[in-house]
Amino acid sequence: MYELKTLLPEYDIQLPTCMYPMKVLNSSAKGAASKAGASNSSNDVATVSARQAKVLKQLQELKQQMANIRTTLGLCQKGAESTVQPILQNAGLREEPLHDIVINGHPMFIPYALLALKNAWKDRFTIDVKTFKHSTIPDIGGEATEFEKKLAQVKIDPSKPKVNVSLIWKNCEHTEMISSPTMYVPIYGEVNIIRYLGRVGPIAYRYENSPNCNEIDAVLDICYQLLRCNTSRSRASMLRALDLRLGKQKYFGGDEISIADIGVHSSLKRLPVIKSADLTSALTGWRKRVQLITQL
Repeated sequence: MYELKTLLPEYDIQLPTCMYPMKVLNSSAKGAASKAGASNSSNDVATVSARQAKVLKQLQELKQQMANIRTTLGLCQKGAESTVQPILQNAGLREEPLHDIVINGHPMFIPYALLALKNAWKDRFTIDVKTFKHSTIPDIGGEATEFEKKLAQVKIDPSKPKVNVSLIWKNCEHTEMISSPTMYVPIYGEVNIIRYLGRVGPIAYRYENSPNCNEIDAVLDICYQLLRCNTSRSRASMLRALDLRLGKQKYFGGDEISIADIGVHSSLKRLPVIKSADLTSALTGWRKRVQLITQL
């Protein structure tokens, strides 16, 4: 074959002296090694193995000390060997402490969802509602007064998780909720208030992990549109959409009641122009089932 010329000339490479020299642990890497060299290499491997065993023992002792501290403080124990990730509730959202919330509502647009949720959750969760009257509303009227009485009739269970709600009757265009105790962060619309309470309420009503998540959101969106219909024709269109969503199911979204049912029931209650005759047979049967739970 042809002889190849040397491309790189030989250089006298100077090794850096700023690093620690590392001993060769594997004598085979040096090719043919002397018997004495192989013996020294074996000793080095044994030294490293002994040091590793000592470090692992110290880590195990530290782990046991941490476990003892957690037991003393009453904290939960988690095995380090477990690799199974826990199932996240609330769609993986970080749990925050529940603050007192304020809802501003006009007595002409009563947030019936508060009463419905208070009755539906009374065995799982407590919504403690206190009502106040703003100076812009001299008289809340008979219907709002009756609503206050029904709220007060639902007993408060101190052993259950609770959120305090201050309902202020106010001359405002939209029902709004203030969820931040330090800054004015409003959530507009009763439907969106229902969504918020559904996320902080009982786990069974947190629908983000449900396969019917999109369906529930779609039903709540229809409720939002229904409350803003100005003509009988547009209201009839929204009722047809709800009837199609319900189909032959027991409740919107399946066999168990959800916040979608709370939203629809409250919306129909807020619209007295919609009579029982305007509802289909499926919606009429559904309404009777929901009334037994919400007492609304």
